[in-house]
Amino acid sequence: MYSSIFKKILQNKDDFTTDEMIKLEELIEEEIILKQDDKYLLNSKYKVGFIKLQNKRARLKDLSNEHKDISLDFEHLSGAYDGDFVLAKRVFNPRSKVKAKVLRVLDGKDGEVLLYIKDKKFYTIKENIELENKGASKYEEGDVLLVDNKTLDLIKNIGNIKDPKVDEFISLHLYNETVRLEKPLEVNAIMDDEKQRVDLRDLPFCTIDPNSAKDHDDAIYYDEKDAILYVAIADVSYFVKEGSELDKLAFKKSTSVYLPGKVLPMLPNELSEDMCSLKEGVDRYSYVFKMHLDLENKDVKKAELFEAIINSHKKFSYGRIDRVLEGHLDQYNNIEKEIFNYLLPLYDVTKSFRAKRLEKGYDFRTSEFRLKLKNGQLFGIDEEESTASHQLIEECMLLANIQASKKVNSIGIFRIHEEPPFKAISQLVDDVNILGVKVKLKSDVHDTITHIQDKASHSVLSEEIDELIIHAQTQAKYSSRNLGHFGLGFKSYSHFTSPIRRYSDLVLHRMLKSKNTPENIDEICEYISTREREVDKLVWDFEDRKYARWAEKNIGTEIKVKVIDIERNKAVCYDKAKGMKVTLENYKGQILYSKLRVKIKEANVLTKQIIASIKY
Repeated sequence: MYSSIFKKILQNKDDFTTDEMIKLEELIEEEIILKQDDKYLLNSKYKVGFIKLQNKRARLKDLSNEHKDISLDFEHLSGAYDGDFVLAKRVFNPRSKVKAKVLRVLDGKDGEVLLYIKDKKFYTIKENIELENKGASKYEEGDVLLVDNKTLDLIKNIGNIKDPKVDEFISLHLYNETVRLEKPLEVNAIMDDEKQRVDLRDLPFCTIDPNSAKDHDDAIYYDEKDAILYVAIADVSYFVKEGSELDKLAFKKSTSVYLPGKVLPMLPNELSEDMCSLKEGVDRYSYVFKMHLDLENKDVKKAELFEAIINSHKKFSYGRIDRVLEGHLDQYNNIEKEIFNYLLPLYDVTKSFRAKRLEKGYDFRTSEFRLKLKNGQLFGIDEEESTASHQLIEECMLLANIQASKKVNSIGIFRIHEEPPFKAISQLVDDVNILGVKVKLKSDVHDTITHIQDKASHSVLSEEIDELIIHAQTQAKYSSRNLGHFGLGFKSYSHFTSPIRRYSDLVLHRMLKSKNTPENIDEICEYISTREREVDKLVWDFEDRKYARWAEKNIGTEIKVKVIDIERNKAVCYDKAKGMKVTLENYKGQILYSKLRVKIKEANVLTKQIIASIKY
């Protein structure tokens, strides 16, 4: 009610309801609202607005100036929490920046907050701020609690922070993804399509995925004689009808979440791991691109798209196909021999297509760390690099994605990546020069980046410089309008090949089948782009907490790190716990990417902060 009253006052309106008038008179009596010439004014001593807690900061979204937030210290929140509408007062700040102190909560937003117990007090896990309440004394040190954000009454005792099982709930709650813990919707998936699907069951399709994969979005087959590449994608849109409860839940999730050793799927397991998964030896509905390749010009001459039924003849891991591409066929049967006979020439084709693509796009020397857990604790880390088998599949999927983007209307769903601004590229050149690799700005962004990569290839810092280039890029996102994909070097690009795990691909399949664009396509693009970023943060939060648990058990252990942030004294481990970020307590201005030996000094699982001391 109060937010409505103040909005009307600031807009010079006087159409108050009876209940609002009662509250208004109280505000006038307290001299929070002043009445002058039949007009109501907010006393200039005060500010009103909504609390926003984000990235360890508290802000007041000032209702009288919506474009300017005001900083608040956590000790000045006076019990207010994220989303609350509050009355605040400006406080003296010697640094001249405007700050305020909350006097009281006017309209409280009902909700839940995740807390932990420390020294018989409540602290929020997200912001690590103290919430005063005498009821905290009845809980154990380290208990993790879900409570009412107003009364602090217990809703659920999640467990104790000593138990690594609580990590998943913490990350899911912090990023509003606890819907993934709810009982999945019942599915009755039957292959009873009355349409005449193209029957491709005799073609020896195969899937190539990580060894642990349970969902198989894509399968490939290559006709070497006619240079025709078939990319078959799970026909999820047949089973997930637009507007159904299943579809609404898939949209809400937007993507599958891949935690170490575990997947929280966008779709129920009956679909993601069974009826929509292109499993070996079973008939499956698929949406297929049949692409006639121009081997001389490294392009697609013609692309046909149709609904089909396939039967994947074999499931392979990336590792097995890497050995095959290296000439180590191992033992094989007749089916595998038939598949190897087309995979080997297909690999040569994809290598040549890739070489042409990289004339406009980029090849970044990056690797990903896969955390291995046992009983919730970190016990190993695999470093996953882009191998020959990864690149073979990647090129096939890129071709399908490009062709899909060409078949939608001018307003569709595109995966876009805009060119980085001049300021970012100029800063990149400066940063690379500071590292001792002499580079300069070229006539355009592409030439500058390839020039930097060429120079860096002769340096021991080639991988680190690739990281700097990536950080200088804009973020890829979904858009209803085609703005091209700078990083890949494509004029037009969409996501078509992973409808089991990405809602964007499911939307694209429907559009290609119906030839219609959803009326709310802009809303869809914005929402799934936001969810994609939030899910990334969720996974990083979960992994950082696992690293903190490892560090907590290895206090005093010496590790090797390299400096990655000279302003915040941050470094990343590159030996015993690869990928673990630490804060250097005795940092003395070492340059970016300096390699150091440090000892782990402190670790906090709740805040995920790991403190290390440099050995001089």
